[in-house]
Amino acid sequence: MIGFGIKDIVDIVIVGMLLYYLYKLMKRSGSLSLFYGVLLFIVLWVVASEIFDMRLTGTILDKFMSIGLIVLVIIFQDQIKRFLIDIGSKGKLRNLLRLFRHDKGRGEDHAEVLAVVYACMSMSKSKTGALIVFQRKMPLKDFEKTGDEIDANVNMRLIENIFFKNSPLHDGAMIIADGRIKSVGCILPVSHDMDIPKELGLRHRAALGMSQMTDAVCVVVSEETGNISVARDGEIQVKVAAKDLERILSFSD
Repeated sequence: MIGFGIKDIVDIVIVGMLLYYLYKLMKRSGSLSLFYGVLLFIVLWVVASEIFDMRLTGTILDKFMSIGLIVLVIIFQDQIKRFLIDIGSKGKLRNLLRLFRHDKGRGEDHAEVLAVVYACMSMSKSKTGALIVFQRKMPLKDFEKTGDEIDANVNMRLIENIFFKNSPLHDGAMIIADGRIKSVGCILPVSHDMDIPKELGLRHRAALGMSQMTDAVCVVVSEETGNISVARDGEIQVKVAAKDLERILSFSD
């Protein structure tokens, strides 16, 4: 009789955690149906090869698995990159040291958040369209290069001037990283999710697409309604109040 011990329980827990994390990752990227298909294929492969010992079926599925892994790496290269960055970042000592930051540093971070919140409130009243991206763990260098790099302090007036309708830099997204405005007029990936409400425009689709591909927090000010929306972790929240926006951005790191 085959024994079932602690090692087997740990093995099942690890596999379960990996599947759950992959499920969340695929849900954020809008690839949940593909995830279910791959999972079903793996279950069929295990049942045919390991449980019922079907040699012919098992051999065919083995060939598909070897080729399929290469195909999946190509299809999900962005999600795999994000997965590895998330795992690596969580183990870094700097994340632990953030708990012991000096109060002055935290105050400076909060001042930058307030500058963005006040700018969004002002642009909301004047119905000035804006798209602001906050970098978290995943680097956004590739997206920064699609716009004009300025590397400036986070300032309310500067943000408003950049997104002013007659400004040459008002189209595209602003990327904020490491407490600095790194780049403006950036091009973001657009989400093709069919569940997005029709009243949401291209800025909202770009924000959602960015939150699906990366772990960034994206803030949108609607040019039509003046409403403030936030996209993060593959989901978008509309009509966000100023106090909620401040809370969200304060924990965006």
